[in-house]
Amino acid sequence: MNVKAKRITTIAMLCALAYVVMVVGRVPVVLFLKYDPKDVVITLGGLIWGPMTACLVSVLVSVLEMFTVSDTGILGCIMNILSTCAFACTASAIYRKKRTLAGAVAGLAAGCAVMVSAMLLWNYLITPLYMGYPREAVAELLLPAFLPFNLLKSGLNAGIPFLLYKPVVSSLRKSGLIDAPSGPAARRPVGLLLLAAVLVATCVLILLARNGLLLGGPWTRQTGTPPSSPCTEPPCPAPGWDGWRGCP
Repeated sequence: MNVKAKRITTIAMLCALAYVVMVVGRVPVVLFLKYDPKDVVITLGGLIWGPMTACLVSVLVSVLEMFTVSDTGILGCIMNILSTCAFACTASAIYRKKRTLAGAVAGLAAGCAVMVSAMLLWNYLITPLYMGYPREAVAELLLPAFLPFNLLKSGLNAGIPFLLYKPVVSSLRKSGLIDAPSGPAARRPVGLLLLAAVLVATCVLILLARNGLLLGGPWTRQTGTPPSSPCTEPPCPAPGWDGWRGCP
C-alpha cells in the first residue's frame, strides 16, 4: 500500500470510528451540553499521525454530525470543530515535537488548558447566537456550568488516550499501518497510568451521578438535595436551564 492510499485509509478509519462512538456515546451533562468520546479517537489519531490528521478528521466528523444527529446547525458544528481542534491539535503538535512520555503528558495537559480557556470564550461569544440566551445569562453560567463541563470533558479526553495509546500503537504496528520503532521499548509509566485511570473513573462517576444513575434519582438537584416533587422551585435562570433536571 503506497503512502497516499495508506493516509486515505487512516483518515477514513478514524472518521468512521469517531462518528460511531459519537452516535452511541452521547451523554447529557448540563443544559444542552453533551459529552461524546469522539475527541478520544481524534486525539489518538493526532498523537499517532500528527495534528493535521486530527484537524481534518475533526472537520469531517463535525460536518457529518451536523447533517445527521445534531440539532445546533452550523454554529454548533463550528463549536465542535473549535473544541476538538483546541484539544487534539494542541496535544498532538506538542507530542510531535517531543515524542517522549514527558512530551505526551505536556501535550495532553496543554490541550486541556487550551480547550477549557478557548471554549469559555467561544461559549460566551457564540452560545447566545444559536441558543437564544441573553449574553448576560450566558456570562452567569460560565463558571457554574460551562467551566465544569469543559473540565470534565478535557479530563476524559486526556485520560482515555493516555491509557489507550500504547495498546493502540502496538496493534497498528502489528498490522503494518505504522512503522515499528528502531530503539528499545520504553517502560510503562505505571504511576501515570494509575493516575489517568483514577481521573477517568472519577469523570465517569460524575457523568453517572449527573444522569441519576448513582445515589440520587433523576430529579436530584445539582446540590444533591432531592426536591419533594420535580419543577417545584422558582423559574430557571435561563431558557433550558435544568437546575432541577426534568424542568421544562
